[in-house]
Amino acid sequence: MTMSYHFVEDVSLADVAFEASGKDLKELFESAGLAVTNTMVRNLASVHTKVTKTVDVEGSDVENLMFNFLQEFVFLKDAERLLFGKIKIDEISEIACKATLYGEKLDSKRHDLSVDVKAITYHMFRVERTREGWQAFVVLDV
Repeated sequence: MTMSYHFVEDVSLADVAFEASGKDLKELFESAGLAVTNTMVRNLASVHTKVTKTVDVEGSDVENLMFNFLQEFVFLKDAERLLFGKIKIDEISEIACKATLYGEKLDSKRHDLSVDVKAITYHMFRVERTREGWQAFVVLDV
């Protein structure tokens, strides 16, 4: 019996996953934020520091805090068309984070865009302390 099949693209949404790590929560959050931007833009260096945004994020625990922090990148991209190529965590605990984000307006002529991140998902989402520091696993809905 002969079977015939083909692959059909653009039928369902794909996901992008990443793992971030840091020796402390500051490093972890900076790494994870840059990973979200790098999912949307192939070259982080192409995102210049023309705009500065301060974000204050809270969460019920460190995982919820990370989720809310990363969701800020999606919100600011959608609401204000901003991308951030540099992140400075000013203050952080396991339930609150104040950060300064440096970036600029999304420019499809200058930024080599890859995929549009629509949301951070809770699918397989985790933030945990390790012997080396902190690690996060994040799946993005694109």
